[in-house]
Amino acid sequence: MISKNSFAILISFLALAIVLVYVRHADKKMKAFQRGEVVLEDGSIAPADLDERSMQPSPAVSFDLPNSVSFAGETVPMDLPDVRERLDKELHINTYWHNNTIFLMKRAHRWFPQMEAILKKNNIPNDFKYLPLIESGLMNDISPKDAVGFWQIVKSAGKENGLEITDQVDERYDPIRATEAACSYLKKAYKKFGNWTSVAASYNRGMGGIGRALENQNVDSYYDLYLNDETSRYVFRIIACKEIIEHPEKYGFNVEERHLYDPEEVRYVTVNQSIPDLIAFAKKNGTNYKLLKRHNPWLRDDKLAVKKGKTYQIALPV
Repeated sequence: MISKNSFAILISFLALAIVLVYVRHADKKMKAFQRGEVVLEDGSIAPADLDERSMQPSPAVSFDLPNSVSFAGETVPMDLPDVRERLDKELHINTYWHNNTIFLMKRAHRWFPQMEAILKKNNIPNDFKYLPLIESGLMNDISPKDAVGFWQIVKSAGKENGLEITDQVDERYDPIRATEAACSYLKKAYKKFGNWTSVAASYNRGMGGIGRALENQNVDSYYDLYLNDETSRYVFRIIACKEIIEHPEKYGFNVEERHLYDPEEVRYVTVNQSIPDLIAFAKKNGTNYKLLKRHNPWLRDDKLAVKKGKTYQIALPV
C-alpha cells in the first residue's frame, strides 16, 4: 500500500515530466519558427509556407486585375490608379473571405433568377442583382440602423416605395416585394443622376448625399468623388462580387453545381379573410409553421388580420 507521502511524490514526478515534455515541444516549435519552419501534428518539420494538412503551397496569391471592367453597361475608368487600387482591394477581400463568398454563390443561385426577372421588367440593369449581396448576403438581416431584408430597406423608404410595414406584415422581409421596392427607388435615382453608377452609390448614401457631393466637388462621376470610406468602397464591392461570381475559377472557387441552392417550388394561396392561427392554417394546408415562415418571412406574427378588400398571397411548399 502506497503511503500519502509516496503518492504525493509520484504525482509531483508525473507533473514534472509533463512540464518537461511541454517545454521541449515548445522549444522545438520556437527553434523551427526561427528557421522558417513549422512542427506538424506528427512531430515532423516542414517549411512554414506549406499547408500542414495537405503539404501543398499556400493558395494566397495576388490576382491580375481584369483589363476592362464595367458596371451596368458603364465603363469603370481602370486608367485611374486609385480606381485600380480600390477594386484590387475589394477583389482580394472577397476572394479570401472564403466561407462568405461561397455562400453568396449558393444563395445567388436560388434567388438570382427571380430577381433578374423583376429587374428586367423594370428596365433596371441586370448588374443590380449583385447589390443585395453586399447589402445583406441575401439574408433577412436587420442592420444597426434598422434597415431590413435582402435590400436593407428602412421603414420610411419601404413605405415610400409601396411596401406594407405593420406589426403583422413587413414586406421588407419578402425578397420578391423588396426587389420590386428597390426597383422603384433605383428608377427615381436614375431620373435624378442619369447614370447607373451614381444610382448604385446613392443606394448607400442616399440621393441627397450623392447629389450634394457631386455638386460641391464640381464633378459628374462617382469615380472622381472624395467620399466617406463606406460609400467610397460601395460600388467597388458590388463590382468585385460580380467579377468573382462570373469568373469563380479564376479566383480559386470550385463550387460544384450540385452544392448550389436551387429555387424552391411553391404554390400560392389567396387569403382575403383574417387568420387567427397561422400554425393551424399551415397544418390545414398540408405543411407546418416552420415552412410557412420559411416561404413567407414577411409574416411577422402567428396570426394575420386582413382588412376588408385586402388580399394576400401566401406561399406554400409544393
